[in-house]
Amino acid sequence: QLYYDPNIENKNLAQKWLMQAQVSPQAWQFCWALLSPDKVPEIQYFGASALHTKISRYWSDIPSDQYETLKTQLFSQIACFSSGSKMVLTRLCVALASLALNTMPEAWPGAVPEMVRVFQEEGGGVDGRARCLALLELLTVLPEEFQTSRLPQYRKGQVRGALGREWGSVCPLLQQLLRRGDSPGAVKARVLRCLSSWVLLDVPLSESEGLVEDCFTALPDPELFDTAVEAIVNAISQPDSQRYVNTLLKLVPQVLSLQEQLREAVQNGDMETSHGICRIAVALGENHSRALLEQVEHWQGFLALVNMIMFCTGIPGHYPVNETTSSLTLTFWYTLQDDIMSFDSERQAVYLQVYRPVYFQLVDVLLHKAQFPSDQEYASWSSDEKEQFRIYRVDISDTLMYVYEMLGAELLSNLYEKLGRILTNTEQASSWQHTEALLYGFQSIAETIDVNYSDVIPGLIGLIPRISINNVQLADTVMFTIGALAEWLADHPVMLSSVLPLVLQALGNPDLSVSSVSTLKKICRECKYDLPPYATNIVAVSQEVLIKQIHKTSQCMWLMQALGFLLSALPVEEILRNLHSLITPYIQQLEKLADETPNPSNKLAIIHILGLLSNLFTTLDISKQEDESGEGTAPPVKTAPPPPGPNPVVVVLQQVFALIQTVLSKWLNDSQVVEAVCAIFEKSVKTLLHDFAPMVSQLSEMLGQMYSTIPQASALDLTRQMVHIFASETDNFPPIKALFELVTSVTLSIFQQEARG
Repeated sequence: QLYYDPNIENKNLAQKWLMQAQVSPQAWQFCWALLSPDKVPEIQYFGASALHTKISRYWSDIPSDQYETLKTQLFSQIACFSSGSKMVLTRLCVALASLALNTMPEAWPGAVPEMVRVFQEEGGGVDGRARCLALLELLTVLPEEFQTSRLPQYRKGQVRGALGREWGSVCPLLQQLLRRGDSPGAVKARVLRCLSSWVLLDVPLSESEGLVEDCFTALPDPELFDTAVEAIVNAISQPDSQRYVNTLLKLVPQVLSLQEQLREAVQNGDMETSHGICRIAVALGENHSRALLEQVEHWQGFLALVNMIMFCTGIPGHYPVNETTSSLTLTFWYTLQDDIMSFDSERQAVYLQVYRPVYFQLVDVLLHKAQFPSDQEYASWSSDEKEQFRIYRVDISDTLMYVYEMLGAELLSNLYEKLGRILTNTEQASSWQHTEALLYGFQSIAETIDVNYSDVIPGLIGLIPRISINNVQLADTVMFTIGALAEWLADHPVMLSSVLPLVLQALGNPDLSVSSVSTLKKICRECKYDLPPYATNIVAVSQEVLIKQIHKTSQCMWLMQALGFLLSALPVEEILRNLHSLITPYIQQLEKLADETPNPSNKLAIIHILGLLSNLFTTLDISKQEDESGEGTAPPVKTAPPPPGPNPVVVVLQQVFALIQTVLSKWLNDSQVVEAVCAIFEKSVKTLLHDFAPMVSQLSEMLGQMYSTIPQASALDLTRQMVHIFASETDNFPPIKALFELVTSVTLSIFQQEARG
């Protein structure tokens, strides 16, 4: 039933019953019966699994005088199944491994030599090869079973020590089988798996050195390649292996000797082989770069290994479509740099002399790998491949940012020269991909590192308008690069005129939605005191794209935040004039919607409009004009203090207050609309603080009515903000006190009803 019944309920029932049977006392009797040769493999497998469950979980139920019998029975069953079903054989081996772990080292001191002896003896009509494979299976599952066993902590330590001592019996056997010319491929593959399994027990690398070297001789054999790679990588990745520097030094030439096989694999498009060899080189470099760097007299060997990894980073083809190897190497470059920078300054200087040129080469390689394929090829990629490529480029970006710490300003000059050469070379047309990748490199660094002191940025800003943008990816990167330089532009406002038109033009393109809106927002936030001359134009373009509904909701919200920053720096009458033209179309729309009968589509439209208003009010803050205009190295410029009249946000809120009340009255039982209304006031209160005072009494009254009719969490949050800011002010105390009392009594009555209910 469990395997073949088409009815899922019967399957589940069978599974449940069999699980119970497995742990029952009767399992000791029936499991041997189920292993009899006349049963089908599925039933035999269940018998072997039941045995393993009993030994691994209910060991204490077995009397010690039965250990020997149990061991003998298991040995004979493994011998029987060595030519039978592979899945049953493996379960029986796991059961015997569990028995060995429970009896080592006291009750069964020489477990591994005994296993070897039993399977090397002739007899039982089982051929030698089958016995050999069964023994290797048993030796492979022994360390694996140890990793997952439920042994108590004190036993784990004892058994790990005992297993470590058994390596002396296992290693020569594995070596002998791997070196014998007449060993079948299946035996050699099992030997390699067995080694992989044992090295996870932290077998000292010096003790497995010969075997690991033998693994290299197995790499040219396609049948053994994958298991050999796995064994080598596991052996050299063990945390303990860095103590064995002499062995590591012997492994460097072994790895370097794979370069020919690697080149051939790359030429023939054999991705599996190039991937495997790269894994070996990276495992040695990444896990042991510090130990190998310290061996100064062997510096050329390590440099050759670094160059081999560089070859893997720059492997031809586009990730992830024609190659999947280059991404494996990125962490190595972090590790190597960290290790170099961690030495004392004298040794660091020596290493930098050797490795700075390597890292400059790395930048070229990474920017080449970050290039987009041709438009035609990119169009044929699946969305999953495009997403993987995007993530890969982010990893490259992070690596470049990190490399900047080692190469410094020279890296930016280097990128700038290359970009300048491309854009000013009239004879030789360059691909947009090349330009985009260089800009991407700039953007990666400028996004997180303060480039204000770099002398190449003015030149870069001067080059940007010369780029002929005929492609979405290039246009996106141009936008993000301008955005990454927003802080620099705030210190050099004269350059705004060369890049702002590009940003405003891009706002009208739905394909550049995220990059253009986020860049405008950064510029409006960082450069707002330099933007008044451009304000009319920015507002006009923004209004146009909002009316045309070019952008998705979240970008519309960012755009409103950008306008909030922009307006904050203008004189109050200009703010009011701009607010009027900006908000009026939405207010008219909201009036129309408020008259309609509530339905799902007008609900979305209402929430959208309320969201636009609250995002605008989040960043519109004129109080900062006084404190910020005197910052920086320039002599403080005194702007006129804000006029005594009400804050522009308050003026607008008072104008629309009645309309908001109308909307609320229709939608009071819809928590999302109530939340959107509360958000407008909450954002305004947070930004304006005490300037919000003129609104306190009418808002308190409205909040009280809302909460008494249908209590909602968003109203409570807004009340908390109000109490927090205005409770200590004499003028505003009465309405706040009344609101607080009302909210408290309504809440208490809810609690009492709940308790009664």
